[in-house]
Amino acid sequence: MKEHLTCPACGAVVDKYVNPIPAVDVIVELEGRGVVLVERRNPPHGWALPGGFVDYGESLEQAARREAEEEISLKVEDLRQFRAYSDPARDPRHHTISVVFIARAKGEPRGGDDARRTEVFPLDELPDNIVFDHATILNDYKQFKEGLDSGADQSTPA
Repeated sequence: MKEHLTCPACGAVVDKYVNPIPAVDVIVELEGRGVVLVERRNPPHGWALPGGFVDYGESLEQAARREAEEEISLKVEDLRQFRAYSDPARDPRHHTISVVFIARAKGEPRGGDDARRTEVFPLDELPDNIVFDHATILNDYKQFKEGLDSGADQSTPA
């Protein structure tokens, strides 16, 4: 989307582009225990995957590793891209596009940055108050793990 603005100094018309914000989310598996979720300190409150916005000059993979370390205090291993989510309504604060990664980690997660706390949940025992579209992401991941998902967009008729 493009907005037309007027320069306050010279009066020239200037184009301002309003684009979606790139973000990453990470499904962090702790072997034999489940996935790590963070209880958000800031609105919207609830449980979420560790993740956040990509910094300028940072790759998606660097952002995923940084966000996991900042929010759950663990270094992730075997980072691999899972899927992208782009519904303009996925984040009530702004239009974001999130690239979701899958990773493994060892150790005990601890809440950091904007995470009030962390907890490990088996995929069949997830909390009810999951924010953003993270319940959808986790459901897609569960189907993927069970071999029920081909990776195709299920919302488009064949």
